[in-house]
Amino acid sequence: MIRRLKYHEIDFDKYAACLEHSVQKNWYARKGVLDQLSGNWHILVEGDYRAVMPVPVRKKFGLNLVVMPLFCQQLGVFSKEDDPIVNDRFLNVLKKKYTVFSYAFNHRNSFSENLVKRKNYIVPVSDYTVLRRKKYFKGRKSTAKCAQHLIYKEIQFDEAHFFFMQKNFKGLSKEADVEKYKNYLNFLSENNSLKLAGAYLGERLINITVLIDEADQLSLLGLINDEAYKDENGPSFLIDKILSLYIHEKKFNFMGSNIRGIEVFFKSFGAVLLDYPVWENKILKRFF
Repeated sequence: MIRRLKYHEIDFDKYAACLEHSVQKNWYARKGVLDQLSGNWHILVEGDYRAVMPVPVRKKFGLNLVVMPLFCQQLGVFSKEDDPIVNDRFLNVLKKKYTVFSYAFNHRNSFSENLVKRKNYIVPVSDYTVLRRKKYFKGRKSTAKCAQHLIYKEIQFDEAHFFFMQKNFKGLSKEADVEKYKNYLNFLSENNSLKLAGAYLGERLINITVLIDEADQLSLLGLINDEAYKDENGPSFLIDKILSLYIHEKKFNFMGSNIRGIEVFFKSFGAVLLDYPVWENKILKRFF
């Protein structure tokens, strides 16, 4: 039987244990991360936390909707083994108990029905020399090589670097979203889960990569570029340098994109596709 538990009813020790031993374990479902990104969230739980599903709830358009929080890519069902029958039951309960705008499952969740798929790209742990020689696109090798005049530095999160991000960041037009991004970076920094790397042309900072730093994975949260220096190929330089330093011990998660140009950029570093299913309420999407 699947039950719905509101935040104050959750046994967070059992919830954390279920996540830790699940085959779908990911960053986004952690209590601290969901507290930061969603604030208001429930769970669906089967049995004595044999399987769990976090459910972010948000006030939007005058309704209490299930909608994925900003900067949260994948949630879904977490259990020791992925079972499409169990996943179907969770999805049915989600649709019955909530007004769902959209909900993103994780790439290990499978279902009997065909859900919309979104793209995510990962570079697995690899030998960098082999990766670059065999998996990089020819043009990416050339671009990264031409950018070797740039200087790589790992930098601290501070007001000066956030000002660079804010000035050059694309995609966050709302002031509230910019503030949420800053708060999330502070959260990551305080939890030793933030890595910033900059590309410098001489003394001038021209690009910053923002990474979520986990024990076994680096995830690309932002790649911010000063467009006045786009001919310097800073993005290629930074990703190539980070892979050279860390890909032997940590996979690299590009965090996905369905935009063709960005998708090709990710693939050009030898990244492989790991798409994930999304349930979307088509009626609500058309209405709003």
